[in-house]
Amino acid sequence: MISVHSLNKWYENKHVLKDLNLEVKKGEVFGLLGPNGAGKTTLIKVLTGQTPAKGRIRVAGVDPLKEPIKVRELVGIVPENESVPNYLTVEEYLYFVAKIRKLDNSAVDRMIEDFELKNYRKNVCKDLSKGTKQRLMIATAFIHKPILLFLDEPFINLDPIYQKKIRDYIISYAKKGNTIFMATHIIELAKKICTRVGIIKNGKIIKIVDELENLEDIFLREFEND
Repeated sequence: MISVHSLNKWYENKHVLKDLNLEVKKGEVFGLLGPNGAGKTTLIKVLTGQTPAKGRIRVAGVDPLKEPIKVRELVGIVPENESVPNYLTVEEYLYFVAKIRKLDNSAVDRMIEDFELKNYRKNVCKDLSKGTKQRLMIATAFIHKPILLFLDEPFINLDPIYQKKIRDYIISYAKKGNTIFMATHIIELAKKICTRVGIIKNGKIIKIVDELENLEDIFLREFEND
């Protein structure tokens, strides 16, 4: 589902991603685990065609460096920072996204139901709590039933109840044959959700972990001398 070879990304003189290689299989919940500044968000932006880079990449069979719009048509994206439009209501924003995705109104009703937004559908987004805004952002990513989702710190601002509900939703979605690529720095969440985890450090994938029981120890060993 995702294939990356010799990926390099610079921001001016800063080498952010360094000869990065990665393979993600269909149906995986793949976790990208690393500290702040390791390159997680930049990698997601490259894979979703939001920023240029150098390397050989395929995302759902498409080269995001050459066809960025086509990639974003196929995938769902939850960015690291909330970006809901302040002066639309919840349902107005979902209808707007549905129209762009060429979906009918039933998709909006489904997302309002799935993410428990019924009591907020007439609320203006600027008046929502941070947790509700986050649920709305996640709903817009799932609305077109994408085969691949990119989630950048998706549990930020969610209370423990909704963390579990969203976690269960993600796991169930992947079991239907869809693929999740999730960037996080929260080890316990990665253990509960992911099927495999890649540890990123200074712009490189330094380890792929298949057995997640001892993920915390493995992760800390990689950074113990930093």
